Amino acid sequence: MSRAPALLACCAALMGAAGVALAAVAAHQNGGDLGRTAALFLLLHAVACLAIAAHARVAPSRALATVGFVMAAGASLFAADLAKSAFTGARLFPFAAPAGGSTMIVSWLALAVVFAASALR
Repeated sequence: MSRAPALLACCAALMGAAGVALAAVAAHQNGGDLGRTAALFLLLHAVACLAIAAHARVAPSRALATVGFVMAAGASLFAADLAKSAFTGARLFPFAAPAGGSTMIVSWLALAVVFAASALR
């Protein structure tokens, strides 16, 4: 279990770097609202995943790490679809953004459940 928080933190750091790079490209290459939104979601969820990783390191929890990885995947899928649409006009695949967005929503709800369950122990 000790590797999961470190791997999640690594994913979060890569998401943060991608979010900053995407924000810069969106500003300089006319990525518009879709590019800015994609960058924002990557950055916000990078911070959330980093916090989850930090918590999972202090209080090891397989469920917490799993939620973090699912959140990272959802944010990455969502942002990738928006970014591709912003810069090429094409989508990754049908319903990629809604699938990523739904995954983010579910992961936030799962995070609440994990923390509530730990509070009841």
